[in-house]
Amino acid sequence: MTGGQSDTDDRFASWGRWPARLLLAALAALLLAAALVPIKAADQPYSTAGFVANVTGAKVEGAERPRDHDLALYDTVILRIAKGENYYVVAAQEHRRSDYPVRPGFAVRLPTLAYLCMLLGETGQLVVAIALMAAILWAWWQRLGDEGCSPRLRRMGTTLIFFGAALGLNRYYFVLHELWAGQLLALSFGLHRPGKRWGGALAAAALALAIREHALPYVMLMAAMAFWRGDRKEGAAWSALVAVFLGGLALHLHLVAQQVLPTDPLGPSWLALRGLSGWLSNVVLSSNLRFLPHYVAGPLVILAVLGWAGWKRQIGAFATLLYLGYGLAFMIAGRPDNFYWGAMVAPAMFAGLAFTPRALGSLWSRAKG
Repeated sequence: MTGGQSDTDDRFASWGRWPARLLLAALAALLLAAALVPIKAADQPYSTAGFVANVTGAKVEGAERPRDHDLALYDTVILRIAKGENYYVVAAQEHRRSDYPVRPGFAVRLPTLAYLCMLLGETGQLVVAIALMAAILWAWWQRLGDEGCSPRLRRMGTTLIFFGAALGLNRYYFVLHELWAGQLLALSFGLHRPGKRWGGALAAAALALAIREHALPYVMLMAAMAFWRGDRKEGAAWSALVAVFLGGLALHLHLVAQQVLPTDPLGPSWLALRGLSGWLSNVVLSSNLRFLPHYVAGPLVILAVLGWAGWKRQIGAFATLLYLGYGLAFMIAGRPDNFYWGAMVAPAMFAGLAFTPRALGSLWSRAKG
């Protein structure tokens, strides 16, 4: 037994000497690279308020932050649709006014969050954010217990979930789509019980998908893993969600296309190929790791994935594929000013750090033979 879990849960406990040595060597190189590569977004020539100030809305001397251009755009859209204007007409007009592209249609966000923010108002958004945070922590406390974690690991894992998901209480970003979608995916992941209970997980993921299409890889992986386990009913449900979403997305793109003018330029490509820096920058800058030195924050992202990889259960396999998949996507796609995409995965990712010591210990032990 290690940390309240059996050795059968330890993926690396049965590895041979040379596979363990090769992985440790690769890990050392990757950690060194993660400590050295730049972690940055687009230039932001202003200071920022801290976590407490952003949650409470308090003014902090020397930390005044002008509204980010994209957030200001979302603010204006919400105000205008509250007056009865058509979302797609308003979105196209405000994109042009802010020098944001209307083409391709993916540059215009799905309307779901704008209408939710309009209906909730600022106070309602804060209440929902707090309730969602509480639901995420409860869901993960329950899931870690169901997975056989010891009380110590449950406390540690849930604390790390809070560390990752706490950005969801930042009022400054309440109109940011990735913020809510990422929180909902964390809730979905915590609610999911493979082959047992998955209705709540499906509902949370569906809302995340309706807010931001970047949730699609999570849903598709859920479907693939369900079919791999032989759970055809669950796999069909996740697949149906994908089909319904693609239909809705096609309608969204059609409505955006109706607002495109011949003078609208094509937006810049998202194919930026930022490599390891892109992955780490997105995750670090979209989480509370941004308060740590970059040479510490970067390696922690790698170690979190290692922790998940060392957990020989379906939850560990799913998390490893999920975070490596999004990491690869962030290495290939996304400009520096798209760093907030990392909020799609940051909320639950750092729970893997609770299992990193066991993974490292097992690899070291096996490497020594």
